[in-house]
Amino acid sequence: MDEALLRDLTPGVLAVLVRRGADFAAAEDAVQDALVEALRVWPTDPPHDSKGWLVTVAWRKFLDATRADTARRRREDLVDVEPAPGPAPAADDTLQLYFLCAHPSLTPSSAVALTLRAVGGLTTRQIARAYLVPEATMAQRISRAKRTVAGVRFDQPGDVATVLRVLYLVFNEGYSGDVDLAAEAIRLTRQLSARIDHPEVAGLLALMLLHHARRAARTAPDGSLVPLAAQDRSRWDTKLIAEGVEILQTALARDRLGEFQAQAAVAALHADAPTAEETDWVQIVEWYDELVRLTDSPVVRLNRAVAVGEADGPRAGLAALATLDDSLPRHTAVAAHLHERDGDLTTAARLYAEAAHKAPNTAERDHLTRQAARLNTQGRR
Repeated sequence: MDEALLRDLTPGVLAVLVRRGADFAAAEDAVQDALVEALRVWPTDPPHDSKGWLVTVAWRKFLDATRADTARRRREDLVDVEPAPGPAPAADDTLQLYFLCAHPSLTPSSAVALTLRAVGGLTTRQIARAYLVPEATMAQRISRAKRTVAGVRFDQPGDVATVLRVLYLVFNEGYSGDVDLAAEAIRLTRQLSARIDHPEVAGLLALMLLHHARRAARTAPDGSLVPLAAQDRSRWDTKLIAEGVEILQTALARDRLGEFQAQAAVAALHADAPTAEETDWVQIVEWYDELVRLTDSPVVRLNRAVAVGEADGPRAGLAALATLDDSLPRHTAVAAHLHERDGDLTTAARLYAEAAHKAPNTAERDHLTRQAARLNTQGRR
């Protein structure tokens, strides 16, 4: 049984049911039932048209559930005539499904969960394990999301920017449980890229590939974080880097710059440097200037301060940092890094310790604690 094939077919099958008039929640339940049936039947009796088989079975499951629900008798006119089994329609509504799952009325966490379930084909249990929450909690989140979009017309225009933000949220969750969300986000973004010709979709795909290429070098054998400057670059995936750079160059050539393309350009400059010392920080600052223009994001300004510190010296970086709100996430850690580069080890050690208390996860906290201990040890020598 090719479970990857089932996951690839899931959004298209769901989209057909919604297009026929099924509400999203009922359609999604019917598709899940059809997938269970496929897992039972296909190993011994594989269909000639996998998608057509799933559409037929899912539609029958939907009809059975609707006819059994007396509260929905008003929908009998819709379901009285069952389409004859046959090849699945050539039209591909998967793109609309992306837009529906990333609807502006949903919270980011709900949009992510619904996208993974409906477009990604993951089970509620898999999504719950990935987000380290109880399965019942995730089931409630997905159910609320489905109810929220139940009345949304399927032919309404979607917002590409919202879809991309949802996919980037999935990617940044990385890996936990039995689902590699970074790899899943790349798979879904490739799928989206095949369906829509948009430079920012390409920019996000390039950004994901360039970041993912460094994954093997980000942690030491003991699980501790390895900063970018200290990573073993021979462990970077050069094939992914080459693909990401090629996709980015094609997108940039269209002269419709967006934030994901600019972020990917920064990642490409890091990937292009043979050593940390050879990084083109001046050009990275220029790309951050573009990002500030595009987004005016405080987080972008924080990252720009780091780049300025590398390009023009730590004093310049600290001056850029001084213009930002010190309650920003990672502000204290960036200040510690810049003070260390400026030779003020006492202040840097104190700031690393403060940053460790504010760290959002154990790995980052342990890394910052080690940085503080290292400088305190140097100061006693």
